Amino acid sequence: MRGWFRLTLGLLAVVLGALWTVQGLGYASGSLMTGQRIWAAVGPVVVLIGLVMLYYGLRARGRRG
Repeated sequence: MRGWFRLTLGLLAVVLGALWTVQGLGYASGSLMTGQRIWAAVGPVVVLIGLVMLYYGLRARGRRG
């Protein structure tokens, strides 16, 4: 069960981080975050955290067999 939780949170973090990056760069409109440079910097960090969580989630799922 722990592997699924990490995979879910990791995927959510990757999607949100990518969205925040796109909004921060000004490519997606309709938000207060559009064009704000801070989100262009925070987004990739969140994506990286999500990828790490996906990696550990996959490792946990693989060990259980």
